[in-house]
Amino acid sequence: MLKDWIRPLLRPLPQWSTIAAAPPSTIVTATLRWHGQEADVTADHTVAALKPLVIATSVDAGEQPVLEYRDSVSGSLLGRLQLQRCGSVATDQHTIALYQVSAGEHHCLAWPQRQWHAWLQNRSMLKNRQPQHLGMEPQAVQQLMIAYLCPRPVVLVSVSVPGHRNIFPMDLIGPLQRSGLYSLALRSTNISEPVMREARKVVLSSVPAAMKATVYKLSEHHKQPPSDWAALPFPLRPSHEYAIPAVAAALHIRELQIVHSERIGSHTFFLARVSANEKLADGEQLHHTAGFHQAYRRQRHAPFVEV
Repeated sequence: MLKDWIRPLLRPLPQWSTIAAAPPSTIVTATLRWHGQEADVTADHTVAALKPLVIATSVDAGEQPVLEYRDSVSGSLLGRLQLQRCGSVATDQHTIALYQVSAGEHHCLAWPQRQWHAWLQNRSMLKNRQPQHLGMEPQAVQQLMIAYLCPRPVVLVSVSVPGHRNIFPMDLIGPLQRSGLYSLALRSTNISEPVMREARKVVLSSVPAAMKATVYKLSEHHKQPPSDWAALPFPLRPSHEYAIPAVAAALHIRELQIVHSERIGSHTFFLARVSANEKLADGEQLHHTAGFHQAYRRQRHAPFVEV
């Protein structure tokens, strides 16, 4: 009996929650603050690389801004990231600022729980290094979880050129609203990375949350493209402009024209313009958020739907 009571206390919260949410998600707002100024960047910041952890935005917020995440209903502070300017990416019309994350904290849990679960999670990460985190230090993974307080949509990315076709999941994506650009941060070791840089065309299929198991299975295509597209576990349809195979059951299909790409640490950062934007159906899309965010919602009797 005592063991049954103690065991949950020794088990860390999940780092990530896979949830169903209707896009676009405005559950959490993100605000950049610097020198008495502020800018809403809910739809204008993305992760540009994991190692080092870099945030991209089309807002020039000086050298050391703070990125705050707040619950959009209550206004409660959920977390903040301290940023340090580390460079920029220039296209023919816009400059995207790059900020390395130097520190972070969240307020989704009370102080004793927050420290305790962070310690448990960090201990687990050191024992079981996860390949998807590229050997990131536990502190950096904790900061990444704060960046996921804004739930991140999961899409299937399709690439198709003569001699190479692939489809794989990504969530390091998103709009940089003020510039009109859309960004993707792809691990530089992905088998399709050089093809994307050369072809400069990709298609994103926003998938229903119910497709979670299928989407996760396709993670193996980061290393090896499918040998038989007819054997994929869902029907495909050609995209409107590029005729690249997309998911027929997608809620949304975006066709992107890549205008710039460059290596940033562990990832290749792509900037693109949306060439075509097809909304096919309403529904809840697959998203990722931090496990402590789901715990915060659960404590307030408003948990996300987990899938």
